[in-house]
Amino acid sequence: MIDQKIVKVSMADLNVIQQNGLIRTSGLGSCVGLTMYDPVLHIAGMAHVMLPTSSIARDGELNVAKYADTALPTLLGELLKLGSRKSNLVAKMAGGSQMFAFGGNNDTMRIGPRNTESCKAKLKELGIPLIGEDTGGNYGRTIELDCSTGILYIRSVQMGAKEL
Repeated sequence: MIDQKIVKVSMADLNVIQQNGLIRTSGLGSCVGLTMYDPVLHIAGMAHVMLPTSSIARDGELNVAKYADTALPTLLGELLKLGSRKSNLVAKMAGGSQMFAFGGNNDTMRIGPRNTESCKAKLKELGIPLIGEDTGGNYGRTIELDCSTGILYIRSVQMGAKEL
């Protein structure tokens, strides 16, 4: 096995990778790990989205990677800077769990489902097709995207491993 480059994406962070290697994030509970991949140039990007909308941001410097509505356009911009064409990009995502059970229909506690919905809405707005997802449930996930193949590997203690 050759040593592969691994790019790690922290919570409320985003990054890109080119040609070969893996881009990975862990600790996806209610957060969504969203990937964009260019199969022509083998360029990939990943955002670890914590919250659905930047409209809830406090005053101060905005962390664009933290929110679905700002992370996805920023990630797209980074991929375009590397030479990708929007028409080549496809998206996959995982996470968005409802980690805690709450009584009632309090929308503020539906962070995971709202993150998933916001990511889908922003992808649609950007014109990037979502070709795979593993969202929902009530368990955490670690994901990594192989930049040479575009395969998204998803691991969780409760559900084992799967590929998208």
